[in-house]
Amino acid sequence: MASSPVRDAMSAWVERGDLPGLVMLVAQNGEPRVDVIGEVAPGGALMQRDTLFRITSMTKPIAAVAALILVDDGRLTLDEPIDRLLPELAARRVLRRIDGPLDDTVPAERPISLRDLLTFRPGLGIDLELPQDAPILREIAEQDILGFGPPRPAYAVPPDEWLRRLGTLPLMAQPGRRWLYNTGSCILGVLIERAADQPLEDFMHERIFEPLGMRDTGFSVPPDSLHRLPPALMSSPDGSLEQIDGVAESAWAAPPTFPDAAAGLISTIDDYFAFGQMLLDGGKHGTIRIVPERLVAEMRTNQITAEQKRGSEFLLGPDDGWGLGVRITGMRFGWDGGYGTTWGSDPRTATVAILLTQCTGRFDIPTDFWTAIAREHRV
Repeated sequence: MASSPVRDAMSAWVERGDLPGLVMLVAQNGEPRVDVIGEVAPGGALMQRDTLFRITSMTKPIAAVAALILVDDGRLTLDEPIDRLLPELAARRVLRRIDGPLDDTVPAERPISLRDLLTFRPGLGIDLELPQDAPILREIAEQDILGFGPPRPAYAVPPDEWLRRLGTLPLMAQPGRRWLYNTGSCILGVLIERAADQPLEDFMHERIFEPLGMRDTGFSVPPDSLHRLPPALMSSPDGSLEQIDGVAESAWAAPPTFPDAAAGLISTIDDYFAFGQMLLDGGKHGTIRIVPERLVAEMRTNQITAEQKRGSEFLLGPDDGWGLGVRITGMRFGWDGGYGTTWGSDPRTATVAILLTQCTGRFDIPTDFWTAIAREHRV
C-alpha cells in the first residue's frame, strides 16, 4: 500500500510495539482506501480486512440512528417525555447535591425526553469528577446497575429488570442540565425495543444492518466467526499489553441477556464505513433512504452548551460539541470506542475515516490518527 501521512503515523505505533495491529479506512467521495497493518495480538495471526472488532461506544451513533428511524415512523418524538414507554423513569426526584445523601432530593423540574437520552442529559450517567465513595455510586454498585462503567456484554440482568433497578435511583442532575456520559444510550436501547415492539438487535438488523449490507455487525460473534475476533488488550503504564477479553471465552461469544445500545456491538471496517458514509450522504445508501435528511442534519448539530459539558473535558475537548449521539468537532461528526476505535465523517472534505484496534488505555492513538487525517486533507 502506498505511503501516506495517515498510514505512516499509524504504522509507527505498530512498529514500536505499542499496538500489535490495526485496520483503518480513509474514504473521499465514497472511494475507500483500506490499510491492514500488523497482527491481532503479539506473535499472533495477521490482521485481516474482515477482522471483527468490539466497537464499544461506536455503538452509540448506531443506536441514535435507530431512534431517529422511529421518530420518522411516528412512534417516537424527540421532545416527548419517555414516561409513556418507560414508566419506570416517570416522576423523578433529583439529588440536591450529586455527592449527597440519597434521600436529600427535590422533584424533577420536567420529565426526561428522547432528546435528553440522545444528548446524554437525562440526569443519569458517568461523572468522572464524582468521588468513588459518593452515595449514588455505592448504590449503583450495590444494585449492580449497568451503564456507569466499562462495557459488560455478559451482564446477566434483562432490560426490564435493569430499568426497574435504574428507576429506584434519584437522578444525579435535573433533566437537560448536564452532559453525563453513557447511561442515556443504555436507556435508549430499552426505549427502542418498546417503541419498535421487537428486540433491539432485530430492529437494527431490519432497518439499518441489512439495508446497508452490514453483514458482520451484531451484539455477539457467531461460533463459526470467532476465529476472526482478536483478543482485547489493555496497554499498561510500563508498555506491556495485558489481555482483558479472549476469543473462545469472549464475553461477546454468546448473545447477551442485555443488548447494550451504549457499547455492545461487534463490527468490521467495511460495515462501519457503510454506516458512516450513509450519514455523510444525508441518510441515504444508494437509492435507499435509511433516515430522513432533516433528522441527520439535527443529529449533526451541536445540542449542548459549554456549561452543560463542564467536568467532561476528558471526553469532550474545548472545541467539541455533542449532537444526537455523536461528537461534533468543527464540521466533523463521529465518536470513539474505548477499546481503541474511532470514526468521523466530514462534509467539508467528503471524507469518512475509521481506525479499528483492540487495545485500550492509549487514547493518544486516536488523537494521532485525527492529526494525521487533518494533515493529509489540509483541514
